[in-house]
Amino acid sequence: MTTATSVAAAPVRWHSGAPRVWVWTAASACALVLVVAVACTMGPAHLPLGATVRSLLGLPHGLTGVDATVLTQIRVPRVLLAAAVGAALATSGAAYQTVFRNPLADPYLLGVAAGAGFGVTVAVALRATQNSPSLPLFAFVGAISAVAVTLGLGGRLGHDPVSTVLAGVAVASFATALQTYIQQRNSNVLRPVYSWILGQLTTAGWDSLRMAGGYIAAAVGALIVLGRRMDALMLNDDEAVSLGVHPRRMRLLTIGAATMATAAAVSVSGLIGFVGIVVPHLMRYVTGLASMRLLPAVALCGAAFLVLADLGARTLLAPAEMPIGVITAFVGAPFFLLVLRTRTGGAR
Repeated sequence: MTTATSVAAAPVRWHSGAPRVWVWTAASACALVLVVAVACTMGPAHLPLGATVRSLLGLPHGLTGVDATVLTQIRVPRVLLAAAVGAALATSGAAYQTVFRNPLADPYLLGVAAGAGFGVTVAVALRATQNSPSLPLFAFVGAISAVAVTLGLGGRLGHDPVSTVLAGVAVASFATALQTYIQQRNSNVLRPVYSWILGQLTTAGWDSLRMAGGYIAAAVGALIVLGRRMDALMLNDDEAVSLGVHPRRMRLLTIGAATMATAAAVSVSGLIGFVGIVVPHLMRYVTGLASMRLLPAVALCGAAFLVLADLGARTLLAPAEMPIGVITAFVGAPFFLLVLRTRTGGAR
């Protein structure tokens, strides 16, 4: 899903008009509200749209009895968690693509996925169950630790983005090797770990949302605040300095916030691929805007995208569920190849 090879980006139209950004942000917000309302009604138990909306708004004549319980205890927390994870992965992907000047970068570039996978494998080997609160904790710590080691190695290798990416590849490979070793020594952990790797929100609840929501909100908010100054990272370092931006400090802040968002997301959802590639590129293509001031719209679009993917995961094979990572891969893999073909074609 990631590549260490720097790919030349095709020219993208730059616009300085803030009104266009807010128009697209408002449109994305409306799309998210519509998608959330629909997702709350659909599933193994169908809920009436009108009564569902009234319940969500706290109006009279809403859902009652079992339907109200299904909505408030199952559907709403799952949909909100999907939205939070989608926003985290989309904004982190856009940030990484800017920091590393690589249109194929995704949130897992610096070892978050491998570190989280290693943490989950350790937790399951220690007899943690799929619903255990220790599972997301181990995933979160593993993800953060992997990126911390990557940044440490990258710093000693020269403080430049290429060295950091190469360090991320090395750390991810080492963490994957450790994970494989533990799996071979504990064959009973294979099925739960693979289930987590494919991505799932089947255990989503209010506890999961509370566990990850605050970290995601803080990290995504920080990325949005940094967005305007982040545009300078698309220039060379001397030009960025002339604009009053400290490139190394800005890269570190951006990577830190994106890592926090991604680690919190994967700790409760598993590894869901391609969101960080598909959504930023889709928004750039549709809007014609390359500015990182588009991050609020990217976050909202990412949230809507993953809510739709989760809706497909729990309805296409109902009453069985498909891993949400499979849905995003069906959409993202062809899109990834299209982006790769377009970028390499433009670089010739």
